[in-house]
Amino acid sequence: MEWEQLLCADRIRQYKKPGGSGDMRTEYEKDYHRIIGSASFRRLQDKTQVFPLDNSDFIRTRLTHSLEVSSFCKSLGQNISQKILNERKDASFRPEYQGYICDILQCAGLLHDIGNPPFGHFGETAIRDWFKEHLPEITFSGKPLNQVLPPQMLADFYNFEGNTQALRLVTKLHFLVDVNGMNLTKALLGTIIKYPGSSLEIDKKGHIKNHKMGYFYGDKETYEEVQASLGTHGNRHPLAFVLEAADDIAYKTADIEDAVKKNCISYHLLLEELKAYGKGIPNAEQQEDYGKYIRSLEQKYQRAQKRELQQAEMNAVQNWCVSVQGWMINDASQCFVDNYERILEGSYGSGGEDLFHGTTGAYLMEALGDIAFRYAFQSKAILKLEIAAQSIFDFLLEKFVDAAVSYDTDRKLTAVQEKMMALVSDNYKAVYKHFAKGKSPTEKLYLRLLLVTDTVCGMTDGYAKRLYQELKGID
Repeated sequence: MEWEQLLCADRIRQYKKPGGSGDMRTEYEKDYHRIIGSASFRRLQDKTQVFPLDNSDFIRTRLTHSLEVSSFCKSLGQNISQKILNERKDASFRPEYQGYICDILQCAGLLHDIGNPPFGHFGETAIRDWFKEHLPEITFSGKPLNQVLPPQMLADFYNFEGNTQALRLVTKLHFLVDVNGMNLTKALLGTIIKYPGSSLEIDKKGHIKNHKMGYFYGDKETYEEVQASLGTHGNRHPLAFVLEAADDIAYKTADIEDAVKKNCISYHLLLEELKAYGKGIPNAEQQEDYGKYIRSLEQKYQRAQKRELQQAEMNAVQNWCVSVQGWMINDASQCFVDNYERILEGSYGSGGEDLFHGTTGAYLMEALGDIAFRYAFQSKAILKLEIAAQSIFDFLLEKFVDAAVSYDTDRKLTAVQEKMMALVSDNYKAVYKHFAKGKSPTEKLYLRLLLVTDTVCGMTDGYAKRLYQELKGID
């Protein structure tokens, strides 16, 4: 892969750049303004990060998380670009590429969760589970849907991903001018495709690029055009590794901070958990290096106590998380440069490696993920909310799919089905009709099911809850 091609500023719908307009922005800077001005981005303020429907102003939403990821993306882009220029001395990497990379990554950070359904990652699970359970029960032309749809179409729903939905949203659903969505640069689109493969190519034990799917069957042409323009040809865009690292840094530190704020775990218990994890590191040198994280947390707590702060524990954890973020940015930046050739040739990640592989930071990231899972994600409050969210998803998917199966066919819709389809965005229906033209009945059926997931994923937590209550007649 070559940087000049990887940073392709073309768009799927090219437009004539007017001469003498006075607009000095790069194409990537224009992407940034398209994103932050979009309704899809604003909706992230009412989408869950960890704690669904939380009333606290402190707890993160998808919006604040995305802003943090965007910030880390830019920092990583600056660090990595400087290291390439100073250490790798790659003649093909021109100095101006640093600014382009930072802009692309900053935009990618804003977009990385834009396709997520309501109620966090649990929403993805709820959608997958619903389709696995109900497609065999729903019939079309006298056959169950799991026998009507071909393998890839079925697998798209059985392996549904918010990351995959993000590509669909920005290239089609965000009806800015036409059915090309936000019409972003291809370099940016390539960066947000973390898993460049179909739902039939998933291999959770193989190359990291195949751990999940990266595009729906309905978006295959878009995906292939982007890949061809960037010269990635089935490989991860190098900047996708950076986006993933920024996301990991943001959520793994934030989840711990939010969990302490919500009293899911205390400072002292966090410290003991970190110490216990450190004892399991087999390499003595890395175990010693890991000790800096523990010493730093203890020092920050002692400093907060000396200042006689009322919330010394919270202050210590917050300040420690900031230090951890700095260490992780350095680790990921160095890992990228150390594996530079393998990343550009597409072989890095063949064993599941990310940008923390081989660093001491990898042990801390694993520890933070495990601690957050056990003390926050498995807390009774979260489990209760997820059970409630499952009821909302079950009801909405049942009603919308029931209407969508018969929509745009010779079958007459019932009054309720007509009302359900009236609740679907006119823009989404226009996108469906555009891409359904000339398609077979089976592919139209598939696109109508995508219309349902498009609709549900476009909902915020609050809207999904209110719609459920209204349709169920709950005051």
